[in-house]
Amino acid sequence: MSLLTTIDQMGREVTFSFPPKRVLSLVPSQTEFLLDIGAPVVGRTKFCVHPKKSVIDIPIIGGTKKFRFDRVRELKPDLIIGNKEENYKEGIEALEADFPVWISDIYSLEDAFQMMSSLGRLCDLEDASRQIILDCRKSTENIKNTKKGTVLYLIWKNPWMAAGSYTFIDHLLTHLGYQNIIQKNRYPTFEDHDIDLLDPDHIFLSSEPYPFKKDHLSQVKSKWPNAHCQLVDGEIYSWYGSRLRYWKKKHNVL
Repeated sequence: MSLLTTIDQMGREVTFSFPPKRVLSLVPSQTEFLLDIGAPVVGRTKFCVHPKKSVIDIPIIGGTKKFRFDRVRELKPDLIIGNKEENYKEGIEALEADFPVWISDIYSLEDAFQMMSSLGRLCDLEDASRQIILDCRKSTENIKNTKKGTVLYLIWKNPWMAAGSYTFIDHLLTHLGYQNIIQKNRYPTFEDHDIDLLDPDHIFLSSEPYPFKKDHLSQVKSKWPNAHCQLVDGEIYSWYGSRLRYWKKKHNVL
């Protein structure tokens, strides 16, 4: 085992023991990818729930925005994998004082493919990561420009919150052929009187982070009777790892 120095997607220099024998992942989609390529993941967040059979015995170190530092220290990771948006700056900075931390920064499919390629290289599992990337590229290419119309992608209620520009969700919606009706950056909130003024062709109620259900769907349909309203799988729209392979199976019904 030797030391390897690399640059993460934030442009930060990270030095760690290569190949890492104990990897801790702080992001659900990246945890799934790491396990899919066979990486030695020894810690995860409570939101890292896929692949179900693989994560069940992996210790939990808290949430994506609230780490249990005592638990992290017990696990003694060689390398920690996080994300700029999913994790919190103060927590990452605290971890960096004791451990090497590689951070992703993802707003597009190409960013996601670059992340997967980098993690495959960092874990010395390039062949496995390369195959998953090929599968993801093929699946997402099959759905390119297959949809049309304006869309409102809701992720929360009370207050209403939507996916805006400069997000991975926005990029994927555009890739599909939709036009995101929300032009504000990131995840803006709306009062009822503001959101009532919107007139989208489609309204998507995401399964995460707010768990929209069928009863919410009827409420939204009464508010926007002319829009095509539907519940959508938040994981397929926002998880930027190996889950992108599943678009080939699901894009006809989303």
